[in-house]
Amino acid sequence: MIRFIINIYFFIILADTVFSYMPHYRNESYVKLINQFANYTLKPVRKILPADLPFDFSPVIVMVALQLVPVLW
Repeated sequence: MIRFIINIYFFIILADTVFSYMPHYRNESYVKLINQFANYTLKPVRKILPADLPFDFSPVIVMVALQLVPVLW
């Protein structure tokens, strides 16, 4: 059950990353909901990372951490 929830959240972060590159979808309600769910873990990671990076690595870091949770459990 926990692995299923982690996989769902993994795909939420992946969808948020894909939709961030499509500006014409930003005002859709489902994209805002996905962004809201993804920002629970992405915002704290973004605060830790330097602001001058050329690419937002926070989704990559969170997705790797999510894949490590079941392995370490």
